[in-house]
Amino acid sequence: MSDLDAIDRAAAKLTNAEGGFPAQEQQPPGLTSKMEPLPDHGEEGWVGRERLPGLKALITGGDSGIGRAVAIAFAREGADVALSYLADEQSDAEDTKKWIEKAGRTCVLLPGDLTDEATARKVVDDAAEQLGGLTTVVNNAGFQWARRDRGLADLTTAEMDQVFRTNLYAMFWITQQALQYLGKGASVINVSSIQAYDPSTALIDYASTKAAINNFTVNLAAELGPKGIRVNAVAPGPIWTPLQPATKPGESMPTFGGDTPLGRAGQPSELAGAFVFLASQLEASYVSATVIGVTGGKPVF
Repeated sequence: MSDLDAIDRAAAKLTNAEGGFPAQEQQPPGLTSKMEPLPDHGEEGWVGRERLPGLKALITGGDSGIGRAVAIAFAREGADVALSYLADEQSDAEDTKKWIEKAGRTCVLLPGDLTDEATARKVVDDAAEQLGGLTTVVNNAGFQWARRDRGLADLTTAEMDQVFRTNLYAMFWITQQALQYLGKGASVINVSSIQAYDPSTALIDYASTKAAINNFTVNLAAELGPKGIRVNAVAPGPIWTPLQPATKPGESMPTFGGDTPLGRAGQPSELAGAFVFLASQLEASYVSATVIGVTGGKPVF
């Protein structure tokens, strides 16, 4: 059986006959352990090839979902990792840490709410201090809220504050603070979304932040290019992470991801390769200001 066959079979096991997931809901921020089925973060499938030796990475939202998959892949490729996450996600963070340490790498746990500026900046300083430096920042932490009947009409200021401060303000603060540690060969990887290109009505605020992240990526790449620092983004499509049952109506889970050309949602492990590529100075040394879509076939242009 080929690697591609194995991936297809693994994905099939993690979806029901209709291509989606059982109806389910959680309260934000959501936990991996309460999901059915459990997502695939590459725990059993990702094979490291020492593509990121000596990398020292801070991953926000690194406890679960895409962040966990990236952390596991980075560790197996030779990187030490610091994980930023909310205190309520401690159990997920501890589980991710076990996988990183099993790969023989250092893992630093940094709980805290990044919507607070002082906390966001301290997370960066603590990561750099405890890792002995910082070469890569993955701005992955994000929030959305799709349990509303209408778009703008149902959007509250409190919801906007949480989405904008989590997705944009924190990214600005984290990256700004990291600049004092990043040098030639370093990289920043932001997490955009298919929502930046094909926005859903109920996610008007979230989609707006993702479009802004694309612009931030291009602007910062132009600013930091002369210093030898690359800035890129990954735009996921529908991915099976705790954010989905924690922020969307439970009855939407059976059809989640079914509108993609590939006909299903993606697993977090299926994004890890894009992040590893962008983090590699050897493989992506001339790649900057780029958004890589991992969307199940939905276009990102």
